[in-house]
Amino acid sequence: MTNQRHKNSDTLPAKVRLDKWLWAARFYRTRTLAKEAIDSGRVHFGGSRVKSSKEIAVGDELTIRQGSATAMTEKVVIVEALSIQRSNATAAQELYSETQESIERRVYYSEQRKLANLARPDNRPNKKQRRDLQRFKDSHD
Repeated sequence: MTNQRHKNSDTLPAKVRLDKWLWAARFYRTRTLAKEAIDSGRVHFGGSRVKSSKEIAVGDELTIRQGSATAMTEKVVIVEALSIQRSNATAAQELYSETQESIERRVYYSEQRKLANLARPDNRPNKKQRRDLQRFKDSHD
């Protein structure tokens, strides 16, 4: 068995694969999920779809859509630092900065979702409430 040297973690790479960076920056829980998001078109680089093997550098702009279909959030981030190792959340947040327009847009859509949920009833009427409603309708016909 041959000895393989590991890269020194003190030296920062000039470019990193997109899927590795998304995983290290904690946008996705696993590299597989990051790759699937890239392949399905939820991650854009420079306004267009890319492959997971795309190498990114400091200063690049990424558009990342996360969440379910009903609560999809879109973030526009600028790559501030590169890493291929997943670290804690505070270190991961130093890898990128979100643009001000992106933050404002996310807050706006979040408020819109909250307002839309206010119009929706919390629960369905139970059996007794349905009977009472039916009696009320029958008495006013």
